[in-house]
Amino acid sequence: MKVLCISDTHADGMGKLPAALYDALKTADLILHAGDITSPSVIDELKAIAPVEAVAGNMDGWDISNHHPDKKVVEAGGFRIGITHGAGRVTNIEERVLAIFENDNVDCIVFGHSHHPVVTWHGRVLLVNPGSPTDKRWAPYNSYAVLELTDKITAEIVRL
Repeated sequence: MKVLCISDTHADGMGKLPAALYDALKTADLILHAGDITSPSVIDELKAIAPVEAVAGNMDGWDISNHHPDKKVVEAGGFRIGITHGAGRVTNIEERVLAIFENDNVDCIVFGHSHHPVVTWHGRVLLVNPGSPTDKRWAPYNSYAVLELTDKITAEIVRL
């Protein structure tokens, strides 16, 4: 199973997202959006491509936060994946997102907020920040992440 992860799109619609990302989305079995969506039309357009699971971020208004929680656990390919934005200071963000899911027995946590792509293991939990496809901020490049769910879970950051 191929899961495409994005975060921090900060877009008014899919037209603002890079064409390479749009092409990659078409290959996904599931799309995870880790917040800072900023426009409900982005979710609607993503749902036209593949099933979507999303959470609200700190830049999302009531039109998004009323429909998407700030924390979610989804089951996909036999794995439990936690999704959160990870708002607050970007320092210690990994420890904070781990604490959010400490009682949820997750295999992976997908988060955003820092715009800085990360793939790292913390014990048995895979932490994935896909970065941002539209706004680098402090990151060296724009990006998204791909999870491959087979008999194990793997993740890769894809530079745009």
